[in-house]
Amino acid sequence: MFEKLDEIKVLRDPVHGYIHIEYKVIWDCINSREFQRLRRIRQQGSSFVVYHTAEHSRFGHSLGVYEIVRRMCNEIKDIDDYLSEEDKVVVMLSGLLHDIGHGPFSHTFEAISDIKHEIYSCRILEEDTEVHRALENSRRGLSSTVASVINHTHLNPILAQMVSAQLDADRMDYLLRDAYFTGTKYGEFDLERVLRTLRIKDNTIMVKESGVHSIEDYIMARYHMYWQVYYHPVARSFECVLSALFERMRDLTSVNPKVLKDITIFDDFIMHGVKPSLQSHFLLDENSCFYGFQKLMKHEDKILSDLARRLLNRDLFQYQDIVDRKTIEEVTKRTTDAGYHPKYYVKVDNVRQRPYQPLGDDRSIWILMSNGEVQELSEGSPIVASIIKGKNKADNKVFFPR
Repeated sequence: MFEKLDEIKVLRDPVHGYIHIEYKVIWDCINSREFQRLRRIRQQGSSFVVYHTAEHSRFGHSLGVYEIVRRMCNEIKDIDDYLSEEDKVVVMLSGLLHDIGHGPFSHTFEAISDIKHEIYSCRILEEDTEVHRALENSRRGLSSTVASVINHTHLNPILAQMVSAQLDADRMDYLLRDAYFTGTKYGEFDLERVLRTLRIKDNTIMVKESGVHSIEDYIMARYHMYWQVYYHPVARSFECVLSALFERMRDLTSVNPKVLKDITIFDDFIMHGVKPSLQSHFLLDENSCFYGFQKLMKHEDKILSDLARRLLNRDLFQYQDIVDRKTIEEVTKRTTDAGYHPKYYVKVDNVRQRPYQPLGDDRSIWILMSNGEVQELSEGSPIVASIIKGKNKADNKVFFPR
């Protein structure tokens, strides 16, 4: 048995109403320094330059994922036949801590630094951290068990499905939360109906046939949020400037390691072959990044200072659709003629997305038919089937100074 709090803690939440916390180990993890760091990491790394209210954090999202997982544990019919109390606490912790290793600026920073947040999440869980101690003080080996859910190696596949699949607590929370904080309606879907129609069969989470319409709504919410929010060209422009800034820092330090001697916060993330320590990772949040950008704006290197200024003042690159290779060549020539170095001031960005993929395993969405048979979602939904048959939507743009 896991120790419970003297009384259930409730935290106000604009998406779920309340977050309910019953177990001491979950409360201890929330109050750890590693989890509190997520307050300083935006959930949407660059959307705030487009949607001014998109200032919500990974902290709130992680609590939201936990709450959806908690509700799954309590509301999915017959779930007690598949999950023990320990399984439920483990999967709730996995939902809570799945993003604990996230760096600043969402997934853009992962591409810049070549550091996957899942790796740091598992390191934080398994090395000497406050989160690790909270887990191990509750039950020996708990940190490794939670890490096994996050990296999809736990023996019970249902746990990973609840946290990370194509219909999971992570996606359901970020769609609703991002829609709320951006002020858009694209990400809204009927969470109550989705949870009400979830079932388990053959160690796989499925949706009752009567719930297919709510899943179609969820799939379309993903589609619209990606193209109207996550892939907004102005947000992508911010990412291009950010990428160029780190590229310039990396190039300068490869020639002269002391060129950024007064700005050390980025050192471990721009040096080739260096694997940042957990301490370096912990200290790098969006507050420290913007402080670093302010110092870089005064740097003697004009390219570095200009790129930092652009990030701070939202003086971002303009963009143009790529028709063919000639488009890039023409933009590169104009940019070079204007006195800009094309390596840092001409950025090509290609994005493509399909809101659902029939993977054929437990990561697919499965329908439990009224006759007891099982169908993959695209077999039972004409709307999803048409998405699968179509081409992946793509948007190819080149970004450059105004």
